[in-house]
Amino acid sequence: MNEIWITVLLMGGIGLVAALLLYLAAKKFYVYEDPRIAEVEALLPGANCGSCGYSGCHAFAVACCGAKSLDGLNCPVAGGPVMKSIGNIVGMAAPQVEAKVAVTACNGACALRPHTSLYDGVRSCALEALTCSGDTECAYGCLGCGDCVQACPYDALSMDAETGLPKVNYDNCVGCGRCVDACPRSLMKLVPQSKKQSFVACSNHDKGALAMKECEVACIGCGKCMRVCPTKAIKVVNFVAVVDVSLCIGCGECAEVCPRHSILMLNSHKELQS
Repeated sequence: MNEIWITVLLMGGIGLVAALLLYLAAKKFYVYEDPRIAEVEALLPGANCGSCGYSGCHAFAVACCGAKSLDGLNCPVAGGPVMKSIGNIVGMAAPQVEAKVAVTACNGACALRPHTSLYDGVRSCALEALTCSGDTECAYGCLGCGDCVQACPYDALSMDAETGLPKVNYDNCVGCGRCVDACPRSLMKLVPQSKKQSFVACSNHDKGALAMKECEVACIGCGKCMRVCPTKAIKVVNFVAVVDVSLCIGCGECAEVCPRHSILMLNSHKELQS
């Protein structure tokens, strides 16, 4: 009987010593975490998409609580109201950042670009861009394999069966930029969500005569849009027109004079009007 009590007391003593050691270790190696971090993280969408520039929502919350200013910190998925609430938590004013959405800088549908070859490899834009120039003569247009669609975490992109181009669902698009990173030809762009503006839906840098053969709606760099723009918002760079969104007033004069219908008017982004 005494042996049983000795065993019980011995095990109990070992347990108490172990508990004490764990308590002391916890105190010794305790790392303080700002309680505001949990509050900020609770406001974030939890998508961990990386569009904020950090590895995930927790890392972004830590950055917000540790920063001296919220300038340069923005969660495009959460939007302005959430960033304002985060600013209230950390005691700093959140900068006004305009929401953005994705658009495709290529309007060369299947029927508008003659197919001159057949890519029979793995359906991946990244691989196709490395191995060949695509199914058409245009070495700048959409490859149509849907890498952008696969990269989108919000189901905002799909491949249009008729045009062979990415189609954006603006009800779902949050402007995270994952599609921008996924496109090997840099055709996905982020533009202001609410601003009425002109957008050149072409990225072809070939000279006019060659571009005309490659695609029926290719920009040929003729400069007509540049000459009629009242705010000088358009320049022709490497044989393709480029719009400075900060100067564009959305008058639409450039789209009207474009002989190639390469310029689209982006209004509410619910639809694109050529």
